[in-house]
Formats: sequence, structure tokens, C-alpha cells
Amino acid sequence: MVPNLVLRTLALAALAAAALPASAAPSLGPGAFAGIWQSPWPPDQLRRPGDPAPPVEVGPPPLKPQYLQAWRDAQKAAADAVARGAPPVTDNVRCIPGGFPGMMSPVFPLEVLVTPKQINITNEANAQTRRIYMNEKQIAVDDAEPVFFGHSVGRWVGDMLVVDTIGMKPNVRMRGVPHSPNMQVDEKIRLTSSDAMEDQITITDPEYLTEPWTFTFHYRRMLGYKLGEFVCENNREFADPKTGGQRLDLGR
Repeated sequence: MVPNLVLRTLALAALAAAALPASAAPSLGPGAFAGIWQSPWPPDQLRRPGDPAPPVEVGPPPLKPQYLQAWRDAQKAAADAVARGAPPVTDNVRCIPGGFPGMMSPVFPLEVLVTPKQINITNEANAQTRRIYMNEKQIAVDDAEPVFFGHSVGRWVGDMLVVDTIGMKPNVRMRGVPHSPNMQVDEKIRLTSSDAMEDQITITDPEYLTEPWTFTFHYRRMLGYKLGEFVCENNREFADPKTGGQRLDLGR
């Protein structure tokens, strides 16, 4: 991560840590979801000695045995490469967005815009935007052109936003987990207070998973913050043609 992004990340985390305490009861209604949201837990750099570590929000994937070892080997190889000081080339290095559902991870702020027919969620990182079309019938999987953020339809069930998403590109992977064209992602997004929100995500893919993979992202409302522009331009990182590792061109 380039220096200015590191500084921005620290500033954002400080804003989140200094947010007002959550109200005792949710402010109900679709409009209450609108706003800027980020993780309620500051990054390692801002936690004081003795502060509890944030909970693990995403557990290991329930991959079938024939895929699980390959996934574990890839995770270990990437961790070993980082430890050696030679991080692997990722889509982030290539200026390719992470896509859905990974973009819902609140590492950077998310902006939620609510209208009666459509809800947009934008992650500040690379300006990734997904569009949830309300009260529409989901298209057939065979008609869903693979895209970064999928094809999402949603509906309100009481005060909960229920979303169904299909049609992610093969290279859009949550934590590096492979998936089939038939993968479906279901979300239950709700306010737990007027200033706290959670997104329970369930990935169903019988071709690769032994059972649905469920995890929950948590968010804290950010007051007084406007989403910044984040464009991956003039990228100086590249794949070394000899080693395949990540390199930085200091001459550009």
C-alpha cells in the first residue's frame, strides 16, 4: 500500500474509533441504512497494548476435500512469500477490483445510498459499487453475465434488507476460495442500533462447498465523513518476469 493510502487508512480508523456510542435502539426504516459505514474495530496500529483483538469475522471455508488442501497450500505460500518480503502479485497489484462479496469487508469505508427502487453500496477502495435492484425477480443463472459485483436483487422483510446475488466472475474469490457459475450469495443486512449495522453473508455452492459458508461483517456509522476518490492509476507495482513476485518500479 502506498504511503498516502496508509495515512488515509489510519485517519479513517481514528474517525471510526472516535464515533459516538451506539444508541440503545435502532432507528427503523430503510432511510436509516443510508450513510457511511466502517469497521467498529481499529487496525493493529491504533490498538493500545492490552486492548482485545477484534473477533474473527470470516471463518475457514467448508471446501470439499479435493479442493481444501490446494486452498490451504495457496494460503500458506502467500503468507510465506509475505514473510520473505516478496509478496505475491494479486489482483490488487494489477488494479483489478476485489468484487463481491469481498468488497463488503469494512477495511475501507462503505457508502450506502437508498432509494425505493435501488440501493447502491460503494466501497471507497477502487470506488467499487454494487447495485441492488429492489423487488425484482432474479434472472436465471444461465442469463447472468459474470461480473465483478454480481447481479443483486433485494427486498425488505420488516426492517431487514434481504439480498440475493448471482453471477460473479470466476476470478472474483472470497479469501481465494474457488466457486462455480452456480454460486449464490444471500445477505441479511440489518441495523443492530441506529449507529451499528451487520451483514450476514451466506455462500451456497454445492460444487465446491460441503455446506453453506456463513459469516458476518459488522459496521459502525461514521459521522462527518465523505467518501474520497480512490483510483488505481500510475501503478508502479508489477510482476517480476523472472520470479513472478511483486516488484516496485521506483523509476516510474
